[in-house]
Amino acid sequence: MEPTQTYTLYHYYRSSCSYRVRIALNLKNVPCQLHPIDLKVGEQHAAAYHQINPQDIVPALVTPNGILTQSLAIIEYLEECYPTPALLPQDSLLRAKVRAFAQAIACEVHPINNLRVLDYLRHDLHQPEATVQDWYQYWVKLTFATLEQISSNTAGIYTFGDTLSLADVALIPQIYNARRYNVDMALFPTLSKIEKNCLILPAFVQAHPDRC
Repeated sequence: MEPTQTYTLYHYYRSSCSYRVRIALNLKNVPCQLHPIDLKVGEQHAAAYHQINPQDIVPALVTPNGILTQSLAIIEYLEECYPTPALLPQDSLLRAKVRAFAQAIACEVHPINNLRVLDYLRHDLHQPEATVQDWYQYWVKLTFATLEQISSNTAGIYTFGDTLSLADVALIPQIYNARRYNVDMALFPTLSKIEKNCLILPAFVQAHPDRC
């Protein structure tokens, strides 16, 4: 376990990737300074930030031992360094299922709905905002339908029983952005129940974009 030292998280307040990491840092009570990168004005492309993350995306976590990028990799690092509270179950099969749920969000729906893609639709392909919103809603609904089916069989208070996990850390930011794009969450009652249960927890409240 690493000694508790100051970390710096380069983030954007509405980035679901950044939101995931903020939740994990809060759950594990890891002291961290937040350094905003305004994606809307292109700060991610500035030379200074490019030195931190050559991908020109957020988040990036500056640790005492180096810089980490990619939200799930950062969270797994935190899980190894600060194992309590655990975000991954001890059971191997259940741990794989939790990872698969999180990756369905982080690796499937998020990459085709992130700001770079939406701006490409808007500015390069000259699509109207209604088309951009339709694009976003289509892919979110497709993924959420699967996650609703899975969680209806696994959920307790949270996505997998009554213990918080990486699945919840990934899910709540994606629901936040889904609501921004007017996805009808009434279609997904189990996911909405999980969201309600998570959003009363201090770690989630403090990580919420409205608090950043």
